[in-house]
Amino acid sequence: MDEKNITLITAINLLGFQVPQSVKFLVFFIFLQFYCVTICGNLLIITLVSYSKTLHTPMYFFLSQLAVSDIFLTTDILPNMLNAFLVENATIMSISNCIMQYNFFAVAEGSESLLLTLMSYDRYLAICKPLHYPVLMSHRFCWITIITSWSWSFLATLTYTLDISKLHFCGPNNIDHFFCDLKPILQLSCSSTTFVQLLATLLTIIFGAIPLFVIIVSYVYIIVTIFKIPSITGRKKVFSTCSSHLTVVSMHYGTLNFVYLITSRGQSWNINKFLSLLYTVVTPLMNPVIYSLRNKDLKQVVGKIINKCEASFQ
Repeated sequence: MDEKNITLITAINLLGFQVPQSVKFLVFFIFLQFYCVTICGNLLIITLVSYSKTLHTPMYFFLSQLAVSDIFLTTDILPNMLNAFLVENATIMSISNCIMQYNFFAVAEGSESLLLTLMSYDRYLAICKPLHYPVLMSHRFCWITIITSWSWSFLATLTYTLDISKLHFCGPNNIDHFFCDLKPILQLSCSSTTFVQLLATLLTIIFGAIPLFVIIVSYVYIIVTIFKIPSITGRKKVFSTCSSHLTVVSMHYGTLNFVYLITSRGQSWNINKFLSLLYTVVTPLMNPVIYSLRNKDLKQVVGKIINKCEASFQ
């Protein structure tokens, strides 16, 4: 293609959700509530883990980092979407800002996959190797793995998005989505996207397939160990320590695989947009809810704080 005859675009218009004017404020209010609950719920987990000495364990340390990742993800997506419901042409952004939004989204998703893998390894050691747990899951090991996970996510995604920024983009400049995802961005490119797509596949294997494989193997060992426990009560007690994590893992990988693998073929963007809400809005919202409702330690810490507050006012 002759680049002299190509009209390059410098801005992108996110079409988002085309809702009637009469219900725009209602939809805005609903998503605003989702955002507030997500931020408050995840901040609550971070605060509780920092406040209570009983929660200064590897499992809750990783959980607090997962909450940071959820805040990072939802803050990258929802404020711009909320603004679009109130202000016309608010979703017009530059190419660089669009790529930057995707960069932050990819960092959050990549770090969450690695954090969930670390949490599964923590449960594996606690259940299958309890005698070695204090040595293998030391405070130093936790910090090293957390720093490594965030660093890998940032550096790998940065290298990847720099390659995307080198592409030339042509009109039309509309993206039928509510955030800048990879596929709609590449569809606007006039340049060859072969290398970028190969790199995307490689990163998907590193941050998606390999972590999922490690999690599955960990839970196979965990389940085998649980079935070796003679009493049913003991089995339930041990399994309850990892049920919340297993639920979050199922939601995280289930929604991503459903959107990117199952619905990508022959589905309209309208369906994909609604399904994309599952991992950009619903999952960060449900993670703190799942851990708060199904975790006795967190409930006890909240109960102690409430009792102290009541005592101080009496």
